[in-house]
Amino acid sequence: MTVLVASDLDRTLIYSAAALGLAMPDPVAPRLLCVEVHESKPLSYMTETAAALLAELTEDPSVVFVPTTTRTRKQYQRIRFPGRPARYAICANGGQLLVDGLPDRDWRRQVTARLAEECAPLEEVHEHLLATADPAWLRKARLAEDLFAYLVVERALVPDEWLKSLTEWAGARGWTVSLQGRKIYAVPRPLTKSAAMHEVARRTGATTTLAAGDSLLDADLLLAADAAWRPGHGELADARWTAPTVTALAEAGVLAGEEIVRAFSREAGRLGRLDA
Repeated sequence: MTVLVASDLDRTLIYSAAALGLAMPDPVAPRLLCVEVHESKPLSYMTETAAALLAELTEDPSVVFVPTTTRTRKQYQRIRFPGRPARYAICANGGQLLVDGLPDRDWRRQVTARLAEECAPLEEVHEHLLATADPAWLRKARLAEDLFAYLVVERALVPDEWLKSLTEWAGARGWTVSLQGRKIYAVPRPLTKSAAMHEVARRTGATTTLAAGDSLLDADLLLAADAAWRPGHGELADARWTAPTVTALAEAGVLAGEEIVRAFSREAGRLGRLDA
């Protein structure tokens, strides 16, 4: 039996200093391992326990670990996970499928064709974002892999009415909107992590899929997996979103990341015993 483990990264498996959520007294806070450095500064962390569990999981020959993220390829490749390097990775919310670190051209062609057929063009959405965003709270506007757009904002200053209006405008054009931390993403509706996960499962012959994620952009991934987990923080938790095959964890912050890896290991081990 081959088990595919597809996990979202930021605020699911890895955490910035601001997202750690260390609510316990300092003397009992978990020891942390830095797994990402950006511009010579530490950026993302896991607990040492989560790192050890992940290393053990990736050494299991029956497990295919697939990092699954909205990050671009360049942003993803800053991360240094413990354990065996992942052969497959899903970037750009499913728009890029990396195989041994290189983009799979056939997959990208399939994605590009589908977006052209089903969605308004990226240029139209990007122009709308720039035209309607207020400079008072807009900090940066970016395009990712020529697939989707996002804004970096002062979250507390973004009007709820603007976000609601953007969501409606984008929805009518085949796009979705997601607010994650200080970023507002506008992503084509067919651009999904689940589609890329199914492709990796097909290529690897995986018979069971496990997944985890915290944002609305992860909902399709969680629904597509045989079993899935979401942390006690994030868009999905705020919306009290769940499904029959999704476990809503009580843990939040970096301890949720540790519990997610523990759940992956536990379920993969259970499936292995059943197969034996």
